[in-house]
Amino acid sequence: MPDRSVPPELYAEVLHFYGKQMQALDNGDFEAYAATFTPDGVFAHSPALPAARTRAGIVEALREFDLRFENDPVQRRHWFNHVVLEQQEDGSLRSTAYALILTIRPGVKAPEVGPSCVVNDVLVRDGSGLHLCSRAVDHDQEFAPVSA
Repeated sequence: MPDRSVPPELYAEVLHFYGKQMQALDNGDFEAYAATFTPDGVFAHSPALPAARTRAGIVEALREFDLRFENDPVQRRHWFNHVVLEQQEDGSLRSTAYALILTIRPGVKAPEVGPSCVVNDVLVRDGSGLHLCSRAVDHDQEFAPVSA
């Protein structure tokens, strides 16, 4: 099995990319978030919804999803951790990360934690930096429990 590990500098670059991307999403800057995808990028973020395709489609899907909270003032924070990167033969990067989404409401001291997810990304580098070709988010609550 070939070694597909990435150099530490690339790993740090991807973590920085994720940090900027998640802050754009959490701040409601859906255009900046969508700009982190390739022009024909695919974003499958919810098991109950169809995948969004293209940057404009991603913005539209995020705006529609955000309408769920229009009468419920919340701050959502996406927390990525345990990122595993693998270099692919075609030069792309495959990333698998755990994500927790925290929902914070005004006046409530403890955040709501969930969903818990596994994020599967394919990243490519072009002339302007890293971009996502695709993101598929698997929600842990959608899987049947593993029997002992």
